[in-house]
Formats: sequence, structure tokens, C-alpha cells
Amino acid sequence: MRAVRLSVVTAAATAAALAAVTGCTQKSDAKNGDAIQVTASDTACKVSKKEFPAGHVQLDIENKGSKVTEVYLLFPDDRIVSERENIGPGTKQRVTAEVKAGEYTIACKPGMKGKGIRQAVKVTGGKVAKRDPRLDKAVAAYREYAQEQADATLPKAEAFAKAVKAGDIEAAKKEFASSRLGWERTEPVAESFGDIDPKVDVREDGLEEGQDPATDWTGWHRLEKSLWQDKKIGDREKELAGLLVTDLTDWQKRVGKAEITPTSMANGAKELLDEVASGKVTGEEDRYSHTDLSDFKGNVEGAQKAYELLKPVASENDAALTTELDKQFAALNTLLDKYRTDKTSYDFTSYDKVGKADRKELSDAVNALAEPLSKLAAAVVK
Repeated sequence: MRAVRLSVVTAAATAAALAAVTGCTQKSDAKNGDAIQVTASDTACKVSKKEFPAGHVQLDIENKGSKVTEVYLLFPDDRIVSERENIGPGTKQRVTAEVKAGEYTIACKPGMKGKGIRQAVKVTGGKVAKRDPRLDKAVAAYREYAQEQADATLPKAEAFAKAVKAGDIEAAKKEFASSRLGWERTEPVAESFGDIDPKVDVREDGLEEGQDPATDWTGWHRLEKSLWQDKKIGDREKELAGLLVTDLTDWQKRVGKAEITPTSMANGAKELLDEVASGKVTGEEDRYSHTDLSDFKGNVEGAQKAYELLKPVASENDAALTTELDKQFAALNTLLDKYRTDKTSYDFTSYDKVGKADRKELSDAVNALAEPLSKLAAAVVK
């Protein structure tokens, strides 16, 4: 999900875990000071350059504030070019992105709330240099994959909504997790639009300041709370079920227009692993239904799809990296499969039944994959 949905109690611990996941102590290896230094704090967002040439740009981010932050490179209409979430205090992260000439914004979001502290930047020059045709093929295939996932999600969401509208709590519970899989696999694409994610996938503690949960909280998790915690379906829930289908239909229609580049695919794969670390492993994501492992698997599958499409080029540029990624994807999938209750479906052990030691094992496996995955974008553009 676009904004991190962490409680105040768990934010600091999660930030520390994510510091390990992201390999955030790396220093920039950009030549001649080409990297753009982004220094985030609780009150400022400083950038070393406000004008730079089109092509591949590297952001070297350092959080000097006391709060977990996010940094976004945005189009003028707030669509996301690239992002990095969950940047803990005192940590550094690196983002490689591909940009065309035009006006953009770099936004830092201390506390991961609101529109953030913004700096306008300008990208100059002509067209981005022609890239390897295999990468164009990868982008086309990933766009098709994202559309397929959106197309497959809609009937599942409609089945979920139908059960809610019928007042059938048990039927709705059965449809909940499967209705989310396509979204979880391609979440970075959905988030790139900016406005859809807060409507369908926000948790109560992810609402912005001033928003009222009674009127402003919509989407899957609002209905999840009603089904599992409140154990009731009223007129408002039935209305929200219909609204969820409307918003997902909007997503389905817009997926084909998303800005996708090889670096956004690679960064998106990394973001999906961050989603696992910040929500699924902690149990924060599906806190009422405890269907976190289904979402977990969807995130991993989406990350692996992007990686596999980019692998032909990445393996030529950094064979050691792709060897390690193959190893860690296999290890994490094997571990996840231990929790399947039905080997032919996406039914998993309820996450509240997964003990502390097993959660740590899952977290360690995520960290082992996320660290090399953070290097994929750089390997693609070498």
C-alpha cells in the first residue's frame, strides 16, 4: 500500500527491520557527482540538484530526521515515477529511475503522512537513450501481466461484494483473501496512480489527519473489520462493498495507461518486499482476518514476475546478483509453501497461529531476498 500502515507502537521496530532489508548503508557510486543527494528530515527535504538531464537518475537518500519517512519522485499530476518507503531515521537508501524531460517533484514525507515536503525539479534534454530491445519486451510483458491481474481481480471482488450485500458473513469471509491476490501481485502499478490505493487498501491507522473512520475509511480493510471483529453487515457495509467494486473497476481500466519502465519494474519488485516486511510479517496488514500469508505470497509472486522478465539483461550485467536472487526467491517460496493448508490453492495457515520463532524465520527470509533485490534496478541499467 502506498502509505505505510503501521501503528505508532510498531513503527520504530519495523523501521529498524527495514533498514536491514534495504541495504541502506550503501554509498553512491555515481561518477562525477551525478547522483542526486536527497536529505530528508522532520522539517525539510533538501536536494543537491534541482535540474538534471533526462535518462537514468540515481537518488541517494538520507533520513536525518527522527521519524520514518518516504521519498517520492512524482509527475506534475502526482502520479508516481519512483518511490522508496519506510526509510528509518539515520538510514540511507538508493533509488534508480528512468525519467524523460519535463517538470517533476521530489517529495519527502516525514511520518509517512500527507503530501509531504516538496521540491520542484526539472529534467532537461531530449529523449531518453534507446534501450535494449529485451527491456522493451519486458515492459510490454509486465504491462500485460498487470492487466491480466486486474482483469482477474474484478470478478473475485464482485463475488466478495455480492456476499457482503447479501449479508452473508461466512461467504464474504471465504471470498476476502482471494479477491486481493491480483492487487497484491501488482500493487506498485496501482499505487502509481496515487488516488486508488487510499480508497481500496488503506487501514484505519493509515488515514490522514482529519479523516473520520466512520465516513472516510473505505475499501477491503474497512470491510474486513466489520466481518471479523464487529461480526455484522449493515447498510454502510453493503454500500462500501459496491464502492470497492467501482474503485477496482477504475483501477482495471487505468492499468494499461500506467507509466512502466524497466527501473520502475525493478523498484516495484523491491517495494513489494518492503510491503511484506512492513505489514505481512508483522501481522499488521490483515489484522482482523489474519489472512496475511495469502497477501505475502501475492507480493512475492509479483516481485518474482518482474524479476524474471528483467533477468535476461540483469544476468548479463551482474550474473552473481541473479544467481543470488534465484536462490533467495526459491528459499522464500519453499518456506511459504510450508504454511499452505491446500497445496492447490492460496489457502494458508491463519497468521495468528504462526509463532514468534516462525515469524522471525519468515522475516529473515524476506530480508535475505530484499537486500539483493534492492540492486536489481542498477543491474538493469548498467
